[in-house]
Amino acid sequence: MLATLISHPACHDHHMPDGHPECPARIDAIANQLLASGIDALLYQRDAIEVTDAQLQRVHTAEYIQQITAATPKTGAIFYADDVYLSPKTLIAARYAAGAAVMGVDMVMRGETDAVFCNVRPPGHHAEHNRAMGFCIFNNVAVAAAHAIHEYGLERVAIVDFDVHHGNGTQDIFLNEPRVLFCSSFQYPFYPHTNIDDVPKNIINTPLPATCRSQEFRDAISAQWFPALENFKPQMIFISAGFDAYIDDDMSSISLFEQDYFWITQQLRQLMDKSKTNPQHEQCKGIISTLEGGYDLLGLGRCALAHIKALAKL
Repeated sequence: MLATLISHPACHDHHMPDGHPECPARIDAIANQLLASGIDALLYQRDAIEVTDAQLQRVHTAEYIQQITAATPKTGAIFYADDVYLSPKTLIAARYAAGAAVMGVDMVMRGETDAVFCNVRPPGHHAEHNRAMGFCIFNNVAVAAAHAIHEYGLERVAIVDFDVHHGNGTQDIFLNEPRVLFCSSFQYPFYPHTNIDDVPKNIINTPLPATCRSQEFRDAISAQWFPALENFKPQMIFISAGFDAYIDDDMSSISLFEQDYFWITQQLRQLMDKSKTNPQHEQCKGIISTLEGGYDLLGLGRCALAHIKALAKL
C-alpha cells in the first residue's frame, strides 16, 4: 500500500512579513527534495480538501472562527496575535491545511493508504481552542484527530509531537479527553512556556534541555513514549512533525539530525505494523503526519524526506 502526500497550492497564499521564517518556500523545500530524490514517484499525491466549519468547531469555538475571519485584511499582512499575522488568503490556506489532515483520515479509513504526510502551512499545534498563536491559526492535527473520533467512532487515537516547541494548543484541546494520548517533546524552558506540570495521565510531556543531542532525545522518547503507546494501543496515530530541532535550524538550540527523524518515524511505523500482526490487539489503521515547524530550508527538506521515507517504508 503506497503512502500518500497531501498538499494544496493555496498553502502558498498565506503571507507573513518579508523575511519571516514561516514562509511559502517551506512547502517548496520539501516538494523539491522529494522530487530530487525520486521518492515523489513512489507516493500517491493528492490535493487537499477544504475543512468545514463543523469539523473546525469540534476543537475551536465558533466565536474564535468568527473573530479571526472578521479580522482578515483585504490587503497586506497585519499582526493579529502572538506571532500570528493575517493576510487576505490566510484563512483559505489554513482551511486547506486542516482539510489535508481530515482528508488523510478519510483515506486511511477507506483503506486507500495507511500512511499520510501533509505538506501544508500554516502550522497548527500552538492554536488553542479559542486562540491563535505561534504562527498557528487552526490546530490541524487536533481537527483531524477529532474527526477520527467523531466521524468514525475511534476510541483511542494517539498524537505525537516532536516539534522543538511544546504543542500547547493540542494539550489545551485534549487535556481532559481520555480517548486521546498526547505525547510532546520540546526544548525546555522555551516558547510557549506552557505549564507542563499537573497534567492528566493522557498527556505525556517530555522536556529536553537546550544541550540535547541525538542519544538523549532517543533515550527520552524510548523511555516515556513507546511504553505508553504500547499500552494505549492506538487505533490511529497522528504526528505533529516539526523539524526545528534540526542542528542547523536557528529556531532552537537542540541538535538533531535527519537520522533521528527517520528513527522516531520508523519506530511509530513499526508500532502500527506490529498491531496488524497481533490478533489479540485491535489494529492501528494508519498514521497521519502534518507539518509543523522547520525553518532551515535545506535541513527541512532533508529531514522531511527522512520522515516520509520511514512512513512509506522506503
